[in-house]
Amino acid sequence: MSSDLPALPVTFRPGRTRAVLMAAGATIFVTITVIALLLDQLSPGERLSFVFTAALLAGVLFLLARVKVVADESGVTVQNITSRRRLEWAEIVQVNLRPGDPWVFLNLSDGTSLPTLGIQPGIAKEHAIADARALRALVEDRAPRDLP
Repeated sequence: MSSDLPALPVTFRPGRTRAVLMAAGATIFVTITVIALLLDQLSPGERLSFVFTAALLAGVLFLLARVKVVADESGVTVQNITSRRRLEWAEIVQVNLRPGDPWVFLNLSDGTSLPTLGIQPGIAKEHAIADARALRALVEDRAPRDLP
């Protein structure tokens, strides 16, 4: 194992994007809830609908913030917005982050490609590139080798 590989387990997340989404979700919830409580002309049902809408908006932002990629000794777990997929190291053929890609794509041994939203260049491009390189190095280190 190469010394420049990250220690396992390692979690890749879009840290700045996550912080912005969570702060925005909390701010939206608090702001709309306060407005609902301060408007005297609203009925209790209307206030409740304001709070419900605020919770729904915040919930969507919190779902967007939960994306991650976790690599451990036995493989990789990709947590996207609403789905989670566990992959063995041998299933991952290639890690791609091309210029203009919104996030990393994993080319898989079954011929499909899996988007991994946990590594995205949005706000922190250099961090995403470093994470993609680290994941690529881990995949290459654990790739099955053909025996002679």
